[in-house]
Amino acid sequence: MGKYEIMYILTATLDDEARKAEITKLQGILEANKVAVINTKEWGLRDFAYPIEKQTKGYYVILTVNGGHEGLKEFDRLIKLDNSVVRHLITVAQD
Repeated sequence: MGKYEIMYILTATLDDEARKAEITKLQGILEANKVAVINTKEWGLRDFAYPIEKQTKGYYVILTVNGGHEGLKEFDRLIKLDNSVVRHLITVAQD
């Protein structure tokens, strides 16, 4: 079990209710795969440095998690299929 940081960007077109539901759904995927969410930071709506998939803004969310490699591998697979997620990144957390 290791400590990781996950950053993902949701599309800016989601309304508040849909955005909260998407964040809850993604955290549920982690918890279902035995990955504990330690901390959640919502950076909010930010401009991109360059257009991504014809979008210029996105909603940034940063998670600190603790779990195994297999759980994160499954989360990575499922988040790639989610149309509401523009980009994501999973890194090993530096203590």
